[in-house]
Amino acid sequence: MSATERVRAAYARLSEVDRPEVWITLRAEADLLAEAKEVDRRVEGGERLPLAGLLVAVKDNVDVAGLPTTAGCPSFAYRPERTAPAVARLVDAGALVLGKTNLDQFATGLVGTRSPYGAVRSALLPDRVSGGSSSGSAVAVALGVADIGVGTDTAGSGRVPAAFNGIVGIKPTLGLVPTTGVVPACRSYDAVTAFAATLDLAQRAIAVMTGPGDDPAAAPGPRRPPVRGRRPRGGRAGRGRARAAEPAARAAFAAAADRLGLPLREVDISPLLDAAALLYDGALVAERYQAVGEFIDGGAPDLDPSVRAIIGAARDLPAHALAADLARLDAVKAAGVLDGCDALLLPTAPEHPALAAVAADPIGVNRGLGTYTNFVNLLDLCAVAVPGGTADGGPFGVSVVARAFDDQVAIDVAARLTGEQAADPYPDTGTDLVVFGAHLRGQPLNHQLTAVGARFTGAVRTAPEYRMVLIPGPPAKPGVVHTGPVDGVALPGERWRLSPLPSARSSPHCPSR
Repeated sequence: MSATERVRAAYARLSEVDRPEVWITLRAEADLLAEAKEVDRRVEGGERLPLAGLLVAVKDNVDVAGLPTTAGCPSFAYRPERTAPAVARLVDAGALVLGKTNLDQFATGLVGTRSPYGAVRSALLPDRVSGGSSSGSAVAVALGVADIGVGTDTAGSGRVPAAFNGIVGIKPTLGLVPTTGVVPACRSYDAVTAFAATLDLAQRAIAVMTGPGDDPAAAPGPRRPPVRGRRPRGGRAGRGRARAAEPAARAAFAAAADRLGLPLREVDISPLLDAAALLYDGALVAERYQAVGEFIDGGAPDLDPSVRAIIGAARDLPAHALAADLARLDAVKAAGVLDGCDALLLPTAPEHPALAAVAADPIGVNRGLGTYTNFVNLLDLCAVAVPGGTADGGPFGVSVVARAFDDQVAIDVAARLTGEQAADPYPDTGTDLVVFGAHLRGQPLNHQLTAVGARFTGAVRTAPEYRMVLIPGPPAKPGVVHTGPVDGVALPGERWRLSPLPSARSSPHCPSR
């Protein structure tokens, strides 16, 4: 489908679904059609645009030049001159920004109802919440209006909306995607995220957005190799003081764990829950006050009461309380909950509440939704949220959580639930190697690749100028020699990608790969 056809289809779908609460600013169809025609012209001219014509919905705390940024608060609005690098990279890859989407005000919430622009309803169950704070971006994707949703995630906002709307959400390692041009929630723990209907598209989108930025929190590069070859081992939620899930949710989670087909063991997640509580109930909320506290103190009439109360309460927190909570986080990091595991499988949320339940208890219900998500950014972990079945009459989501810069591990495990497999690792680092003969998959020396963490990335074929010769030895193996076009043939081979460094996790619990 051409970019022009995609734009026309998106606007037709907008009229069909009639969900105005999803959008804060929607661009004119004529403007997008003009941009789409230019994308089509570039593609016809042979330019490679990996996201050509795909429609993007951008959470309205992320800047797009020429469109107002409101952060869900009309009186806060400003009109940026520069597009956030994460979004600009999508546009450079051929994507088209459809508009700015509704959110929990100042990205404070996991419900999607804390907005003067209206509560965003779930795409599939309109009497229930959509999940926040990236509510509009997720629902725009789930309704089939946008192909890619750009969100942000501090407490789970790139994952809970994915679960409640039956789509995929990728929350990368902090700093891989720059947060320049993002209204901060908690600057130290904010991440830009991607929503899509499939894991493959979500990974492609987050890969395009990834790269060095000019914000202080940008990561300089992986601290450990992202490419993995050995069959991963998983942990699943075990003992802890988590909010009790409904029986249907527990059954759906158990079924998802069984479908993984991986060696699993239960993990006591109590230390993670201790860390999760610090995000709102501890002194870390001071970062939210640092971000927009001065504006909150001004008493704007369009402030959401819950948001005002949460951020305003952080005004007088003592510095020693923040220092103490940071020390507690360090203790949890040292506890080694993931020792012996490559990733952790969790429900994304313990329940999917109705709009009425949130209205009756806006703080309490919201707090419960962050049970399995609040700790992830605090502990510098990455996560992928995917559909995990159904429960209580609607979609049930699970999340795969892994260590920082093990994003591809989380994606690979999640792919076992979606049935997908992407060839290009994320982050895309490593050294490519082409092999023939005995090192191919299924051949006797292939283990030499998988043992060092190599990853198969595709089949190749040489120019018709090569021959194979037999090299004796245990085992006998073929060698490749260049003979020239007269005597040569095209040889089949495979491309593998090697991690750039030896594994940083050599230990009795996690053997070196």
